[in-house]
Amino acid sequence: MEQPKGVDWTVIILTCQYKDSVEVFQRELEIRQKREQIPARTLLLAVEDPEVHVGSGGATLNALLVVAEHLSARAGFTVVTSDVLHSAWILILHMALCLKLFCLSLLPPQGRDFPFDDCGRAFTCLPVENPQAPVEAVVCNLDCLLDIMSHRLGPGSPPGVWVCSTDMLLSVPPNPGISWDGFRGARVIALPGSTAYARNHGVYLMDSQGFVLDIYYQGTEAEIQRCARPDGRVPLVSGLVFFSVETAEHLLATHVSPPLDACTYMGLDSGARPVQLSLFFDILLCMARNVRREDFLVGQPPEMGQGDADIAGYRHGARAELWRELRDQPLTVAYVPDGSYNYMTNSASEFLHSLTFPGAPGAQVVHSQVEERQLLGAGSSVVSCLLEGPVQLAPGSVLQHCHLRVRPERAGRGRARVRKPGSCVFCGHAWGSPVHAGRLPAPLPGPHSHRHRLLREWPGRGPVRGTARLGAARPRPAGTPCAAARHPQPGLHPRWPSRQLGKTGDRNVSQHVLESVLPEDRHSALHKARHVLEARQDLSLRPLIQAAVREGFPGPLMATLDQVAAGVGDPGVAARALACVADVLGCMAEGQGGLRSGPAANPEWVRPFSYLECGDLARGVAALAEERDKWLSRPALLVRAARHYEGAGQILIRQAVMSAQHFVSSVPVELPAPGQWVVAECPARVDFSGGWSDTPPLAYELGGAVLGLAVRVNGRRPIGARARCIPEPELWLALGPRQDKMATKIVCGSLDDLQDYCQPHAPGALLKAAFICAGIVSVHSKLSLSEQLLCTFGGGFELHTWSELPHGSGLGTSSILAGAALAALQRAAGRAVGTEALIHAVLHLEQVLTTGGGWQDQVGGLMPGIKVGRSRAQLPLKVEVEEITVPVGFVQKLNDHLLLVYTGKTRLARNLLQDVLRSWYARLPAVVQNARNLVRHTEECAEAFRQGSLPLLGQCLASYWEQKKLMAPGCEPLAVRRMMDALAPHVHGQSLAGAGGGGFLYLLTKEPRQKEALEAVLAKTEGLGNYSIHLVEVDTQGLSLQLLGD
Repeated sequence: MEQPKGVDWTVIILTCQYKDSVEVFQRELEIRQKREQIPARTLLLAVEDPEVHVGSGGATLNALLVVAEHLSARAGFTVVTSDVLHSAWILILHMALCLKLFCLSLLPPQGRDFPFDDCGRAFTCLPVENPQAPVEAVVCNLDCLLDIMSHRLGPGSPPGVWVCSTDMLLSVPPNPGISWDGFRGARVIALPGSTAYARNHGVYLMDSQGFVLDIYYQGTEAEIQRCARPDGRVPLVSGLVFFSVETAEHLLATHVSPPLDACTYMGLDSGARPVQLSLFFDILLCMARNVRREDFLVGQPPEMGQGDADIAGYRHGARAELWRELRDQPLTVAYVPDGSYNYMTNSASEFLHSLTFPGAPGAQVVHSQVEERQLLGAGSSVVSCLLEGPVQLAPGSVLQHCHLRVRPERAGRGRARVRKPGSCVFCGHAWGSPVHAGRLPAPLPGPHSHRHRLLREWPGRGPVRGTARLGAARPRPAGTPCAAARHPQPGLHPRWPSRQLGKTGDRNVSQHVLESVLPEDRHSALHKARHVLEARQDLSLRPLIQAAVREGFPGPLMATLDQVAAGVGDPGVAARALACVADVLGCMAEGQGGLRSGPAANPEWVRPFSYLECGDLARGVAALAEERDKWLSRPALLVRAARHYEGAGQILIRQAVMSAQHFVSSVPVELPAPGQWVVAECPARVDFSGGWSDTPPLAYELGGAVLGLAVRVNGRRPIGARARCIPEPELWLALGPRQDKMATKIVCGSLDDLQDYCQPHAPGALLKAAFICAGIVSVHSKLSLSEQLLCTFGGGFELHTWSELPHGSGLGTSSILAGAALAALQRAAGRAVGTEALIHAVLHLEQVLTTGGGWQDQVGGLMPGIKVGRSRAQLPLKVEVEEITVPVGFVQKLNDHLLLVYTGKTRLARNLLQDVLRSWYARLPAVVQNARNLVRHTEECAEAFRQGSLPLLGQCLASYWEQKKLMAPGCEPLAVRRMMDALAPHVHGQSLAGAGGGGFLYLLTKEPRQKEALEAVLAKTEGLGNYSIHLVEVDTQGLSLQLLGD
């Protein structure tokens, strides 16, 4: 019978715990694609978990992010967009999902490896055959699971994300009877089990409609009985989950929100503290109908070890974010009563039972040649073996990957026997010594010795008589974690032999030697690259870089760029040279390895970064090149190396922007009364023209000009901070919302508590940086924190910040919040800082925090009304602000025609800045011209405001949005495009706020007061998500400070 058509997977991704296993498992997937088990067009990915302790939920979130990155890159985007999920069927296979929590939570990470197969549970060979397979091959557990997912569970499901554990033996009928009509949310697949089995497992409590009410782990007898079906069996947690596109988008959105970003490689590469997350008892549990928020926030998933209790507060924040994103998503059960599920435990007897056939009249022989089959005992299994001569196997025994032969000279003396029922023999390499009665010989030294030791210790191993030779009848899967993965061969990818010129040993070769080994045209190319950089020409080197990679001399080109960066003495030129090295590495990845933009704080790069931070450019460049050599073996590593080279360039940019500190000053004022709060409140900002020109290095290489408005949202100033002195010599931090009881609180009692001030995703990092930049404490002082506070202020401080805007709003929240925090702190410390000085102080703080960024946000939110900020093409970086005078009554007219629409899309493109800087440093002609147009159009927009012309302002907005999209391709999600198309007939112009990619859309309507009318328009538009329309008005006050009582 012909195999039914299965799911045409868009992506299959296999996760694993060990970095060195990635290439091995990638090859295994590719082998199955060549065997036609996987569709030819399917993108295959193998990825290591970002940390051993991110848990099953963290591994799922990380895998989803990696998939979104690759699909975004394949679709031509330069940033992550969830739009690529809308037409994708994705299968995530976890090598170590840790579902059988009762045994795994008690084991150290190394104890979770499968003792009976070095390749793990997924690649355990099974005594089954697939006669319909186009290519004959031994069947592993992974093959069975792929077949079940592709031909039984997956067919009929809508686009979305399937998650499947590989640590289970699964049986599903050909037609499991799962209906997908009207489906939304997430769905778990449950298989029947006994109440006795459920006592040490997870079970679902569901209602009559199939909605999950709760998930119990090692439940009480009463809880398990509540879950029981009419036949007495219970629906087991089986390791199978499906997320709809909508739910997958919500889950993906959490990767940009601390502390959940620490579940992904991007968060960890950004320096975030790892957080452990369970797929079932964190991500799915928050969707269960009977679970209350209060209980969920304080709960702890069972896969957390005992040593994890000290991060309860950190996990509380993670669960709160999950609740916010996923609570409204329905969770249903698809129960398959005719299926079966068995977790592959570390029990030898259970494992042996799963490979035999109790009650069967004969033996199961798979991919084997057996000369005397009648000697094989009933219920036994023989897989991938060659048995020559009279080899006898006792009932219920297992023989795999063996070559057993009774030598002719011994044929008359007896048979080779496995006498005792329930015996098992596995072999993976040649055994040369004879088999003596009563014991197996010691294995030859080799990569499989660990497995043989375990098998020799199995109880019930029977004696084997005769002389036997055991050999590798079947090659193991292409490389194994113990052999190929854990001991990778040195050297580079065979397609890139020319990279050897870029290795450490050749880096210090003189330019004369490089010239002597290169043809004349290549020498000319290297000379051109050096001249363009040193002469500071606006000429793109991207074509030259692509030619160097394609023609096989990326190594000499990177060596030349290293020399320029180290020797030129100009941080601006050095930063551009490092960006060019990043481009070379990106081109070497050949479009693979995911998106170019991403984090750059991997610990392996700390040493070269530290040299750059200290101003030692030559040693920093040399250390970067030395580290670079370790990241050339595969595309994913090349891409991450490129990100770190761009991170190195950011260090040099930060040092240039630090010059803005020259324009920060304060004057002493009277201290507030003890316990008195200093409250700073700020509006948000809307940018009308010029954004991106304020971003360093454009702000000081080209010069920037941005027109922005300070705005109230729904009549409120949504951003604020308050500070006061306290008698305790400590720093008390609280992060919104405004009510204390809901805020996240942090107490800093020592300088050690402040050390993560430069890690943007660390809890309270911005507030800690504010104390340091305000000069209240110094982390480098020999005095302790309490000594510093008592000596200068007689006590400590309490600082509370809040924002009523959603994460990634595009309204300048973080920079304005930094300004509010600095203003409140300085006033509480007895100092007054002017607004222009505060603008430069925020620039300085964001460099200390290492987030970078420009100056338009604080100009827009700290200064009142409508204004243009400008910076000249020079250092030190200074921002000057001009207030725009508009006709009388125009501000009210503008308020009547201006609206904000929250798109419901979280901005996933947290690395848009990297894309813009990459294009600028590459001096792409279109980007250079667009940057100049941004500055020029700002002056035109200012003139439109002076005239009070709404149609002209609408044209400015329309042009500005096109300029933003050219500057940062991928900043317009599909849902936003639908929304803008629906609104276009009703507006003069519209644009996403800030960098785009999500957040708020602002509109200049043709008619006044159109909130209700536009709500009706959007209500008729499909595919928009959870949007909302908000009133907005120009704020004429800007930053305000007031003193309030305790």
